[in-house]
Amino acid sequence: MTDVEYAWSALGGDPALLSRVSVVEREGALPARLPVLRLARACVGVCALAAAELGARRAGLARVPRAEVDDGAVAAAFHSERLLRVDGRAPVSFAPLSRFWRTADGWVRTHANYPHHRTRLLRALGLPEDPAVAAAEARIAERSALDVEDTVHRAGGLAVALRTPREWAAHGQAAEVAARPLVERERLNASPARVPRPLDPAAARLLPADGLRVLDLTRVLAGPVATRTLALLGADVLRLDHPRSPELPDLHADTGFGKRSATLDLTTGRDTLEELLAAADVVVTGYRPGALDRFGLSPEALAERHPGLVVAQVSAWGAYGPWAGRRGFDSLVQAAAGIAATEGSAGRPGALPAQALDHGTGYLLAAGVLRALTERSYDGGGRLVRTALARTAYWLTEEIPPAAAACGGPAYGGPDAWLAETAGRLGRLRHALPPLSFTGGPTGWTRPPTPWGSDPARWE
Repeated sequence: MTDVEYAWSALGGDPALLSRVSVVEREGALPARLPVLRLARACVGVCALAAAELGARRAGLARVPRAEVDDGAVAAAFHSERLLRVDGRAPVSFAPLSRFWRTADGWVRTHANYPHHRTRLLRALGLPEDPAVAAAEARIAERSALDVEDTVHRAGGLAVALRTPREWAAHGQAAEVAARPLVERERLNASPARVPRPLDPAAARLLPADGLRVLDLTRVLAGPVATRTLALLGADVLRLDHPRSPELPDLHADTGFGKRSATLDLTTGRDTLEELLAAADVVVTGYRPGALDRFGLSPEALAERHPGLVVAQVSAWGAYGPWAGRRGFDSLVQAAAGIAATEGSAGRPGALPAQALDHGTGYLLAAGVLRALTERSYDGGGRLVRTALARTAYWLTEEIPPAAAACGGPAYGGPDAWLAETAGRLGRLRHALPPLSFTGGPTGWTRPPTPWGSDPARWE
């Protein structure tokens, strides 16, 4: 079974449609010891196919349009947050305290890009609010990696001990992850839903998700990549954030294409939230499993109040197992799951050439939403779609056969051919073009990102 076949099967797709996908291979794109390019190619490929399938269904086409995956476009898209330029300025990627640290017995990876995570990390380590990096190095070097991991976790911060593949395989969370499908799919109910309106095949401007409303309750990268993709395909995507928790500016600029950005305190804005949900087709969440349940946003509660809604969730570790409630990011999953150890050298941890777990999981989640919308158009029932960075990591490390990792085709000459510039309210943005390509599909987003929180919390 090829990588695309595996992912398409996990999405419940018709195997007969796989012949509609073709690949332009480019030697040297996303180089790594692990088969990162093959994972990235498959995630984008099934997303493009799912988009073409939904568009054909809504337009009443006899055949699903052909989809093409170009390794060059995929590699550029998987580096999108690094390739971004805002008025010529390079993005700020990781804060000084987000890095690997040597411990008394190994290494630990911390994440402190957000102010509240930084504060919790420093409190757990007993450091002042503005310490020198050398002070943090000295404090962490005195302790074991697992001690730092546990102490920081108890304080609500983010730190993960570096594990080898064998050490991760012995962990309880790894066993839970391995037992789950790459994309979890569940029927929520069979009640009549807001079935997407048919598209006019003669109207070329209409896209597969035209007229659909997506409520975006995600942050950082994987979830926002999924909703950015849905916006590319014509959906009205409204991202909501807490008014006192702004997104990192450069991440917002990169993942905000095609969307609107509003703020809403879910504690005091329940009526507004319910109005938005009542008219939504899809709600996508990207917080810790269960973190939003108190606002009535669990899949079960949403299905009861809003039959026919497609609920999509992405998390770091999965909604199960001993680490289900833990916060996490791509870099932390790479450290825990043995990826950083595999990609390292000279006794130091390494990293994948891109945040491939984030991007890959984001495209898988978008593909899951598109397939759920296609299925909903037949029976009107709601759907639940779940993905997890740790499950994508398991696919990368354990399920893509390394013997078939070779790639042919022309050499990858860098991302320039897949970059564009767009002027907007955030300035002049250089950005990666979208990697999804299918006959009649979009070539870019309909709007540049707006300033964070600058739009009203209502549908257009």
